[in-house]
Amino acid sequence: MKRTPNTLGPLVGFHGCDRRVGEAVLAGGNLLQPSKNDYDWLGHGIYFWVDSSERGMDWAREQMGRQTKQSGTQISEPFVIGAFIYPGLCLNLTDYGIGPQLLSAYSTLSKTLKGLGTPLPKNTRRRGGTYLMRNLDCAVINTVHLLRAKGGEERYQTVYGVFEEGGQLYKNAGFRKKTHVQIAVIDPACILGYFRVNT
Repeated sequence: MKRTPNTLGPLVGFHGCDRRVGEAVLAGGNLLQPSKNDYDWLGHGIYFWVDSSERGMDWAREQMGRQTKQSGTQISEPFVIGAFIYPGLCLNLTDYGIGPQLLSAYSTLSKTLKGLGTPLPKNTRRRGGTYLMRNLDCAVINTVHLLRAKGGEERYQTVYGVFEEGGQLYKNAGFRKKTHVQIAVIDPACILGYFRVNT
């Protein structure tokens, strides 16, 4: 099914980072760089927490506490900046109709890697029923982009989804403590502007 641009309206997103990075972006001197980790659940892109500056700041604090060379994230002073985002042509993972596209990408990825004798990536670090390291999902999303490019289809500018994370909010709850909505921006033109967050 052909995807329609601009099915999601403008969003407000929040990006957790180091203060130096955030201040440079707010001053117009730098642009945020896309994340290219193999475990990024929405594939490669610039990640924002939708409508939650608190979650952006919490993430920056968590990253400061787990500084590793592997993450590539160096945060000495947690900071969060806001952004106005227009999703454009969005791979909206909350859209029921997107399933066949993901299944097709998974099938292609699986067959390609099998032919190369390479194992399929795995989602790992399961906590509270949720995979936190989403290597398989990242590879599937990135394969969606590759297949669209190969087929001459218009590229997705953003990827949007809900991530249920954390333990139950209360006994027998269907809600999780850290559930959030994120958007990964692939096309920086979708970021209309940044703003300072009052913390």
